Amino acid sequence: MDRVPSFRQYLFPTLFLMAIGWGGLALLLFVFAVPPFVWARWGFFALWFIALTGTALPIAYFLNLRFRSEPPAEANAIVRQAMWVGFYGATLAWFQLGHLMTLWVWMGLGVGLIAIEYLIRWRERARWRPPSPDTESPISDSRPLHSRIPNPDSQPDDQPSNSSLR
Repeated sequence: MDRVPSFRQYLFPTLFLMAIGWGGLALLLFVFAVPPFVWARWGFFALWFIALTGTALPIAYFLNLRFRSEPPAEANAIVRQAMWVGFYGATLAWFQLGHLMTLWVWMGLGVGLIAIEYLIRWRERARWRPPSPDTESPISDSRPLHSRIPNPDSQPDDQPSNSSLR
């Protein structure tokens, strides 16, 4: 897939995720002022994940557009990278809740998630795909098969015949 996907296919999911995520967080924290009980915390983490994923989706698209790889990242890779950002933010918020957040945890989690994404992209690039019809095929000769098989009695064109040596 050499063609870059257009941003149009990401526009509606981005707006939807951002509206649900950020709107839900605003309702949860400011309008309803829910005390931090179990279901409110799980709701916060879910809405935080959705909000960060929706915010990171156009950023991941433009970063993949700017720093192209061969082959270019497909749509599922761009969405997965945005979801890593949401997972990273939700995990950091969860660690902060238990007072477990330190600089080394913050950096270690980030480096670990970047390494996981790098290995997944490495596997995607290494996976064999059949050639598409618009690329050059090794069998692009339109002659029938029997005419492409070399005849052992005929001489190659680039070598002189033995008749001139007699």
